[in-house]
Amino acid sequence: MGYQPVEVGLSTVECWRPQLIEYRSFVGLDVHARTVEGCVIDATTGQIVHRKLKANTPEVVSWVASLPGPPTVTYEAGPTGFGLFRHLVAAGIDCHVAAPSKLQRPSGDRVKTDTRDAEHLAKLLRLGQIVEVTVPTLEAEAVRDVVRAREDTRQVLMGNRHQLSKLLLRHGLVYDEGAAWTAKHDRWLREHRTSGDRSFMTAFDAYYEAVTQTVARRDRLDRVIGGLAANSSFTPMVNRLGCLRGVSALTGLALAVEIGDWHRFTGKTIGSFVGLVPSEYSSGQSRVQGGITKTGNSHVRRLLVEAAWQHRRDYSPSRQSILHARWEKAPAPARLRGQAGNARLHRQWVAFTARRKRPVVANTAIARELAGWCWSLAVMDD
Repeated sequence: MGYQPVEVGLSTVECWRPQLIEYRSFVGLDVHARTVEGCVIDATTGQIVHRKLKANTPEVVSWVASLPGPPTVTYEAGPTGFGLFRHLVAAGIDCHVAAPSKLQRPSGDRVKTDTRDAEHLAKLLRLGQIVEVTVPTLEAEAVRDVVRAREDTRQVLMGNRHQLSKLLLRHGLVYDEGAAWTAKHDRWLREHRTSGDRSFMTAFDAYYEAVTQTVARRDRLDRVIGGLAANSSFTPMVNRLGCLRGVSALTGLALAVEIGDWHRFTGKTIGSFVGLVPSEYSSGQSRVQGGITKTGNSHVRRLLVEAAWQHRRDYSPSRQSILHARWEKAPAPARLRGQAGNARLHRQWVAFTARRKRPVVANTAIARELAGWCWSLAVMDD
């Protein structure tokens, strides 16, 4: 499907119309860990055939290849990954991975089965109503797994630390000598290990060991991510993104592999993709806007929101030693673009503060604009 020139009167305009590819078999696959439910619609006869298969990729590819051709296939993006897509494409079969959140479903449909899901996918494919996701390269997918493992470790570490601190709180032990989870705090923790009986010490050791092991795992992942950010095909983009405050090597690499093809977007649409635009309900003369949509990639949204807080602090380029080190790795146009973005975002923070805007709301707006600045650096040529 796509836009093609169509003559209208004496002028030519771009109109949406199906491409002139005559597919005969439209196949919808409902893919699960152990089974695959298939449905094929024959465009010539109108016949609908269902087939239940094992989750065996060669078997699925062989079945699709045996259908009256040429076939076209779709299935929903999910935890089974993109291996099936790659095998189908390698076999010369047209395949589309559908975005689950964009699938149109009748509001009155209250029956959901694997068979009906596969048939629904096949019908949407035949109508050209499939919104595809961008399939990452093997390298991008591998790096993304490392980045997401680091994100999972961060969440586990937060839980482990919370459990340890609440154990101490139940026994009346509260740390108030500065920032928590520093070397000084660690000495304080070990000093209070013997503050209770043997049962307390056993619980303390269990929680403290979990924190220590998770910190070690996080540090190992950080070293791997640092190496990938410094020496991989994503390094030029990471260096350009690093010209912005709050975008470290970890954040830059995560943005690079999670977004993938930045050219799909513009500076305005990237905020919508990561769910940082207000929700809206408009009908007739009524227009109501609510909180942000929170659609799209939640990991990217969290990274942008965290990075946006850095722009609240005063911005003085001459005092940004860490930022200067990142600037040295980027080309001159990216440095200038990054400096302009840093100054602009801090001015926005100042304006929001003057208007007494709630910090959380203001930071979300800054994160949305930060996404646009990241896009401008990501699509920039080296």
